[in-house]
Amino acid sequence: MFPQLFHIGSFALPTYGLLVAIGVLTGLTVIAKMAPSQKINADDAWNLGVLVVLAAIVGAKLLLIIDDLSWYAAHPSEIFSLSMLQAGGVFYGGVIAALVTAAFYMRKHKMPALRTCDLFAPGLALGHSIGRIGCFAAGCCFGRPTSHWWGVVFTNPLANQISDTPLGVRIEPTQLFESAFEFVNFLFLLWLLRHKKFEGQVMGAYLFLYGVWRFFIEFLRGDPGRGSMFGGAITGTQFISILMVLAGGILWWMRRAPQPQLVTAAQR
Repeated sequence: MFPQLFHIGSFALPTYGLLVAIGVLTGLTVIAKMAPSQKINADDAWNLGVLVVLAAIVGAKLLLIIDDLSWYAAHPSEIFSLSMLQAGGVFYGGVIAALVTAAFYMRKHKMPALRTCDLFAPGLALGHSIGRIGCFAAGCCFGRPTSHWWGVVFTNPLANQISDTPLGVRIEPTQLFESAFEFVNFLFLLWLLRHKKFEGQVMGAYLFLYGVWRFFIEFLRGDPGRGSMFGGAITGTQFISILMVLAGGILWWMRRAPQPQLVTAAQR
C-alpha cells in the first residue's frame, strides 16, 4: 500500500523498515519489563534481544536466498540490492538463526534457558504482529487472488518493483491475518507467562500455536520463494511449521510429565 513513508531526493524511508524497528523496540520493552518477574536480569534480556534481532535479520534474508538459490545464482547482484535490503526475508530463517544465537548467549551468561524462552515468547509475538503490518505496507508476503470482500488491491508500482506484488488484482490480505493472530497470541502468551505451571510452558505454547497457524495460512500465500517439499505437497515453510508444532507439543509433554521422587530411608 505505502512502501515508502516519504521520499526526499535520493533518501527514502521504507514503511516496512520503520514498522519492523518499532516492533523490535516494542517487543524488547515488554521483555525487559517482564524480566524481573521471571528472576532474569533486565540488561541481559535486552542485550540478548538485540543480538537475536540482528541474527534474525541475517537468517531471514539468508533463507530467502536459499529458497530461490537458482535465481540468485543467476542474479548475484540482487543479493546486495536495495530490494534485498527492504525485503523481509523468510520468517523461519530468522527464527532458526535467532535460536542458535540465543543458545550461545544464554550459555555464556548462564541464563536459565527455558525461563528465558518463556520470557521472550510474548515479545516475539508482539514484534511479529507489528512487523507484519510493515509487510502489508510494503506489499511483500502477499496472498493469492480472491473474490472475497476482504480482499485488497495493491496499486503502488513500487510494491511490484520490490516484492513482485500483483497490481490491480484483489488478493488475500495474509499479512493482516497474521498480524491479528500474533497480537491475540501475544495477549494469551502474556497471560500465560503470569500463570504458567512449569518452565517452558509459554515457549511451548508459542511454538505450537504459531506452527499450526502458519501451516494453514500458507495455503493463502501467493508470493514465491518459500521452497517446496515432497513433490510440492507442502512448502518448506509448512514443513518447518510441522516441526514447530512437534517441538511445542514435546516440550509440554516432557515438562508436564511427573518428575520421579526420591524415596528416603525413613520412607522405606
